Amino acid sequence: MSTLAHVIEAEGIATVALGSIRKQIESGAPPRGLWCDFPLGRPLGKPGDAEFQHRVLEAAFGLLDASEPVLAVFDESVLDGGDEMLSCPLPPPHDPDAHPAIDEARGLRAAYDRGAEMTDGRFGAGRVVAADDIPAAIEAFIRIAEGTPWKDAGIPGMPMRVAHDIRSYYETAALAMVDHAPAAWASTRWFFDQTETGKVLLAARQAMQDQDAPQPMWFYLAPGDR
Repeated sequence: MSTLAHVIEAEGIATVALGSIRKQIESGAPPRGLWCDFPLGRPLGKPGDAEFQHRVLEAAFGLLDASEPVLAVFDESVLDGGDEMLSCPLPPPHDPDAHPAIDEARGLRAAYDRGAEMTDGRFGAGRVVAADDIPAAIEAFIRIAEGTPWKDAGIPGMPMRVAHDIRSYYETAALAMVDHAPAAWASTRWFFDQTETGKVLLAARQAMQDQDAPQPMWFYLAPGDR
């Protein structure tokens, strides 16, 4: 983004880059930068807090008058929630003939639809896998976890993008079942530590690594600390 900011500035358009990783925005050296000590994925700090978000935007827009390169620091930090995990109920088993992850995903569909409606469709599955096809996408990863070569498992797209849609499906469903904006990474911890599908993705990731799949194909199925 810092490089893009320089390209845009060269055309006479002022830019401001917001960054959550200080070393990254310092090394990128955008013409105007605002470092915000916020969790990754939350560039405006606090979900649902319009007053706080407006303060961030005011600080960013205030840099537009700078005539020389500047890197400012926002005056308040937002913690990432530590080890907090989302407290979210999962549907009870319904179909004894289905894999637990498939049964779980199907059971979350009503909550997913509510979550997608709450966010006006801005979040959720659909980048490469539609909500209707999430169970089939999970099934491909189940096959990998059980020993099928990853190239033969029928993953409906780039593995990391398919995994992202699966996570988005679950986390959108979770948003419909809680009454607050969760701490950063709380829903990710819930997905990988509490859900059957999260366990499947981690197992498939390990299987792909063991099969000597190229690193980009397996590494980004889950956060790097996993």
